[in-house]
Amino acid sequence: MVLAETSKHNTLIARKGLSPLFLPSSKTPTSSFSFPSFLTVSESMVEESIQNAESIITKWDRNSSSLTRVIPLFHRNRKEAKEYLKCVGDLRRSMHFLVSQNSASDKLILAQKLMQLAMKRLEMEFYQILSTNREQLDPESVSSLSSDGSGSFYDEHELLSEDEAELKKAGESITEVERVSALAMSDLKAIAECMSSSGYGKECVKIYKLFRKSIVDQGLYLLGIEKFKSSQINKMNWETLEHTIKNWLNAVKIAVKTLFTGEKILCDHVFSASETVRKACFAEITTEGAKNLFRFPELIAKNKKATERIFQLIKLHEAISELLPEIETIFNAELTSAIKLQALSSLHKVGESVCTLLTNFGSSIQKDSSKSLVAGGGIHPLTRSAMSYISSLADYGEQLSDIVADHPLPGNSSLPESYFENPTSIDSQKPAVSVHLAWLILVLLCKLDRKAELYKDVSLSYLFLANNLQFIIDQVHKSNLKYLLGEQWVSRHTKKIKQYALSYESMAWNKVFSSLPERTLSVLSPEAAKDCFQRFNAAFEEAYMKQILWIVPDGKLRDELKVSIARKLGPAYREFYETYLVTLSEEKNLEVLVRIAPDDLGNYLSDLLHGTPFSSSSLLSSPHSRGCLPW
Repeated sequence: MVLAETSKHNTLIARKGLSPLFLPSSKTPTSSFSFPSFLTVSESMVEESIQNAESIITKWDRNSSSLTRVIPLFHRNRKEAKEYLKCVGDLRRSMHFLVSQNSASDKLILAQKLMQLAMKRLEMEFYQILSTNREQLDPESVSSLSSDGSGSFYDEHELLSEDEAELKKAGESITEVERVSALAMSDLKAIAECMSSSGYGKECVKIYKLFRKSIVDQGLYLLGIEKFKSSQINKMNWETLEHTIKNWLNAVKIAVKTLFTGEKILCDHVFSASETVRKACFAEITTEGAKNLFRFPELIAKNKKATERIFQLIKLHEAISELLPEIETIFNAELTSAIKLQALSSLHKVGESVCTLLTNFGSSIQKDSSKSLVAGGGIHPLTRSAMSYISSLADYGEQLSDIVADHPLPGNSSLPESYFENPTSIDSQKPAVSVHLAWLILVLLCKLDRKAELYKDVSLSYLFLANNLQFIIDQVHKSNLKYLLGEQWVSRHTKKIKQYALSYESMAWNKVFSSLPERTLSVLSPEAAKDCFQRFNAAFEEAYMKQILWIVPDGKLRDELKVSIARKLGPAYREFYETYLVTLSEEKNLEVLVRIAPDDLGNYLSDLLHGTPFSSSSLLSSPHSRGCLPW
């Protein structure tokens, strides 16, 4: 009968409070319990300890009819709270002693009942502290307590004291909110350690996880973090999606720097006695919400068709990259490795999507099949749209450089490598993104070269190329492209403009130049001189009537072209004019034969390349005074 009763009590002890920790082991001498060898524990001391515990624990029994049943112990009297925890510790040590002496004693049964009452009370106190100090224990408040990076808080014995002077020793500049937060954290830690050492750690952890997970989930909800599916993302219009991404970019910083950081600080502090417990607890509280948070960029990255998304993707990549060191620090345990893997997966997927969009953009330029000609050889819409896009990409040069560093240039075997001397060469110190953007511009230039072939007038095709390359260089100068591509790139392409200009000039004005006699020829006869004037008039009028419809939007390039033509044509025509005008002075209708005076030539040239049609059906009906160009 005694053996059966003893077995029953041992089972009760193991199940309800003390676990195997409090039972004697055949491998461990009973003297190994918490009493030092130099202390003698007498039955009278144990009895006194149990009587003291009974007095304090029953006073605060949650099932009693007294007022203390509903009054929070840790809020009402901090000195009594300290005594309560001390008596529980003494009771636990007494139970150790009783188990080693007589596991069937009535005193042990009483002690066990008292321990169960104490644990129920502490469970309630633990929950009440979490609940009533919800605002003071929010992650922002908690993280501010450890803003100095030390991770240290007030000593629990100081916090359980009523002496405010002791509290001030811990922090002279402490605010009321910080004081309450620190007190609550210390109380939670003290209760958790007391319950854990008494064999009720699971109950304590369960309460904590349920309550704090709701805090984290609510925090993410208030930050606007939802659980999206790919189908939902794909159905969003661009305005809604852009707003959602912008909200995520703001939310993820707060979540990492405040929500998860504060939660880890709190969890590590409350369960500082057990590394295993605090890691498992933190993982269960945060894993679901954190994985959902870091999965969002991966969902956005799945759509690789909308090129306008690239800028938002770059921002997403930048945000994750900047937060990654903190993410790895916060979720540094094996139990939270899935969170880090999700963040890394999103980072990789976003980067991959950005590079795909860059490649797709280059392909879209190559595949452009528009056959429409730009009037007057002006700027092609493809040039404007492509350079606007590339210039915007340059604003994210640093971020793009990180993304494309590990991605080689797409195959460009279809492009004429001889188009420029070295079309994509960039200064060796330039980042990979510089090469990538130079390649995109090369793709555009090659496409423009094909579009120039659509013009029937070869000289106009050269003017078209000069105009568009000038526009491209202007956009480079106006954006961060000038830093990414460098002066070498600009200089090489500027030379190409001059080549186009010379080709235009030669093709457009060759007939006019050749209508004048070479200076090395002997003196012309009157008939030959008349023929030269007539050929010059016809050639100049033809050139004039065509080129007055052509356009060079860039004022500097336009002036350079006209000045170059004037300096070559003006002196040659003046010499011819002055030499043979006297010879033909007796000619009838001389004003019809010699319709352009040398002084008016520059004025006529000033009319050109503005893209404005000439108002008169007759070119040379009257002198022009629009403006003179120097020879």
